[in-house]
This record gives sequence, structure tokens and C-alpha cells, in this order.
Amino acid sequence: MLTRRRLMTTAIATAAGAPLLRPFAAMAQNLTGDVYETASGQVSIHPVAHASFVMDTPAGRIYVDPVGGAEAYAALPAADAILITHHHGDHFDPETLAGLTERAGAVPMITNPTVAESLDESLQGSNTVMANGDSGSLLGYELTAIPAYNYTEGRLDYHPEGRDNGYVISVDGLRIYIAGDTEDTPEMRALEGIDLAFVPFNLPYTMTEAQAASGVAAFAPKVVYPYHYRGSDLDLFEQLLTDEGKGTEVKRGGWYGT
Repeated sequence: MLTRRRLMTTAIATAAGAPLLRPFAAMAQNLTGDVYETASGQVSIHPVAHASFVMDTPAGRIYVDPVGGAEAYAALPAADAILITHHHGDHFDPETLAGLTERAGAVPMITNPTVAESLDESLQGSNTVMANGDSGSLLGYELTAIPAYNYTEGRLDYHPEGRDNGYVISVDGLRIYIAGDTEDTPEMRALEGIDLAFVPFNLPYTMTEAQAASGVAAFAPKVVYPYHYRGSDLDLFEQLLTDEGKGTEVKRGGWYGT
């Protein structure tokens, strides 16, 4: 399980003489990834853009919602697995996937049903479809599909209930929640034992800063990464979450080049 004393950046780890798992090009550009210890090694987090990131684990490298063209990942090590929440263009891009899998080969993938329907035939064999509530595994790690949806009038058509996924993946005891596009649903608020959480907020597609802060406070992860927040007030979210008094640490990743 994660403890705050075990949180470090790869730059600190390098200075201390600890070996890096893999030399991401982003690190060479002074964009360090955050590192978390697990029972069998390290997990490192590398934001790419908006809702896309790479998660390096002891069992391999997981690309989450990769979009933006394969060239955006050309300097990074190839994917060992791919995880996709839903079919919107800022989460799923067939051309990006084609380029990534041409390089990496047929790596295991997890998608929701609507993405599966749109996958190229060449990728169907390596894909596992998970609907809301399903459980499975990715690179040997336990994975559960969490409902991701809008419930507020005026937003219902963006992410209707029952279609899109978030995920909880357990990496050797480190429980990670990837929300996808959602509001602070009852399913989110009821989560337990989450160490790292990736949570969106932006209107009209997901939720307000206040909803996100309230939702995160309800399940109180040890660390939250705001993502998918283009056009929103990150400072406001962090202040509102701090005011909730749950002790969750806010980590700001370089989703938008900062």
C-alpha cells in the first residue's frame, strides 16, 4: 500500500542511486514521473496530454486512453498493454492505436463495448471487452470496470449511464482508480481503499470543480491526479478538496505542458 513517505519523483530516485525502471524520453526532457512503491517494485506515472497517460508497472507498461497520433509516443518505450475507457476522440483514436500496435505488436487491450465495436479487425483478437461491473485482469493485475456517466440534466447525452467505463486496477496492493469521463456518481463515491485516483472535471462534459472535490473527498484516496480539466480552475479544485479535510494529496501532472 502507498504511504506518503514512499512517494518520490524519478529525479529524486536517480539522485539517490536507485535504478529507473525504463528511460522515458519525457524524463530526458526534464518531465519527471512520480514513483510509487509496491510489494514487487515500482509504479511510475507519466502524463501525456489531457486524458492520456502511461503507467509503468513491474509487469509492464500500460498506455491509458492513448490519442494524439503514434508520433506523440514515438520517443517512449512501446506499450505492453492498452486500457481504454470509452469511444470519444479524446480517449480513443483508431489511427493512434494502429501506429502503436504496429510498433508493439498485438498487446493485450481492455475496452468498453462501444470501443470494441469500432476496433480494427486486426485488434479484435487481443482485446477483452469489459462492461460496467465486470472484473478481469490486465498484465496479471486485478481490474474492475467502474460505471462512468453523467447524471446532471443537460449533460446526460455526453456519457449516458451504462455505456462508459472507469477502472480500478490493483498493482501488487497499490489500488489505482482511473475515472474516465464521469460525474461524482454513487459508484465513485462508494469506492474504498484507493491509493491513486485520476479524476476529471470540465463542463459540460464531466463535472464542476466542486463536484470533483466532493466526490474525491467521499472516497478519500491518498493521492489524486486531476486530469481532463482543460478550461477549469485547478486551484479552485485543490482548495475545495483541502477544505474537505480528508488529507488527500493533489498531484499536478503535466497534462497541458506544465
